[in-house]
Amino acid sequence: MQRIFSGIQPSGIPTLGNYLGAIRNWVALQRDHACIYCVVDLHAITVWQDPRQLATQTRELAASIIACGIDPQKHILFHQSAVRAHAQLAWIFNCVARLGWLNRMTQFKDKAGRDRENASAGLYVYPNLMAADILAYHATRVPVGDDQRQHLELANDIAQKFNHDYGVAFFPTIEPLILGPAARVMSLRDGTKKMSKSDASDQSRINLSDGPDLIAQKVRRAKTDPAPLPSEPAGLEGRPEARNLVGIYAALADSTPADVLSEHGGKGFGAFKEALAALLVESLAPIAAETRRLLADTATLDGILRDGARRAAAIADPIVAEAERLVGFVGP
Repeated sequence: MQRIFSGIQPSGIPTLGNYLGAIRNWVALQRDHACIYCVVDLHAITVWQDPRQLATQTRELAASIIACGIDPQKHILFHQSAVRAHAQLAWIFNCVARLGWLNRMTQFKDKAGRDRENASAGLYVYPNLMAADILAYHATRVPVGDDQRQHLELANDIAQKFNHDYGVAFFPTIEPLILGPAARVMSLRDGTKKMSKSDASDQSRINLSDGPDLIAQKVRRAKTDPAPLPSEPAGLEGRPEARNLVGIYAALADSTPADVLSEHGGKGFGAFKEALAALLVESLAPIAAETRRLLADTATLDGILRDGARRAAAIADPIVAEAERLVGFVGP
């Protein structure tokens, strides 16, 4: 059984976009893979974080992931800072990776913006930490979206250079795990923008903690256009808000936009929004309830994360210790 590693930043309760775009796929991968899932709090501090808020958001994300269906008993769920092997291997990779490689990373340019001189050094080298996250477990498969492909290529470059420099075949090649077209969920207020927790308006997103009444309210207030729903997907062209709502319905129903429109085409948005709200409540209400239950008992939740960290370290520590021996470090 191949080992999968994937991480997600602790930005609090996930949105519907996080769920349909990534977390739901993580749940499905548990059937056929040995999965290691990580709340990457070391990555989070590449930009300033309020310490108390970071701790809260780490727990919120962990609770939400479990509520969505991740099984922390059969697989591994932990927070990154609890396993020191990540930082140890990242330093070695800082010394293996070349500046030219990092200069080509487009995400640093996007996140740092125009004021790059003010960006943290951590933001610049965090692709090396990402490589360490994966290779500390000799994971061979990583589910990736388009925005992470470049980092996975860098991780393989680092692994190959380490193997070449030290004359070994130690770190494996990582394969991207392409899960098919991910549901791309857009803002409920602007169908041209991605659904995001950073949006100032809470009405722009569905949070996995939202109750049934709030979900229904947000869907009813979602931006649409005056025309009825088309009967075929081609009719969604140039109608981003309509396309977004149809796409959300299709993703939740494990259907296609064509099937959704064959049932709802020709109707006004009023009836369709009621149907969509009912489907959202049916899908998300159990997740919200379980998230609240887990967050009401943080001692148990912290225990789950500690146990996951212990099991993760049992895999990573020997691998990183061998990497350190190959480099020439004298062991403790």
